[in-house]
Amino acid sequence: MSRRCELSGVGPMVGHNVSHSNVKTKRRFLPALAPVSLQSDALGQTFKLRITNAVLRTLDFKGGLDAYLVKARDEDLSPRALKIKRQVKAKLADKAVA
Repeated sequence: MSRRCELSGVGPMVGHNVSHSNVKTKRRFLPALAPVSLQSDALGQTFKLRITNAVLRTLDFKGGLDAYLVKARDEDLSPRALKIKRQVKAKLADKAVA
């Protein structure tokens, strides 16, 4: 299981531990991932995704999973999230036609 956010694509970053004597050793900064169940209003389904806490706050701000996915770039999304995005767009297009 990769340490990558399924919605934003955020992954581990690299940096240094700096000691008091200013000796630098390599370290990894891992994203704060949380397994979350998110409800899609358009599809009426619940999806389990591993996302960062920052994206969880962003979802709250933007108005839910559907609004976030419609505006998200395809390159940032995981294959599972991309599949959900296509389903949401198709459902919203059907509602607009009807």
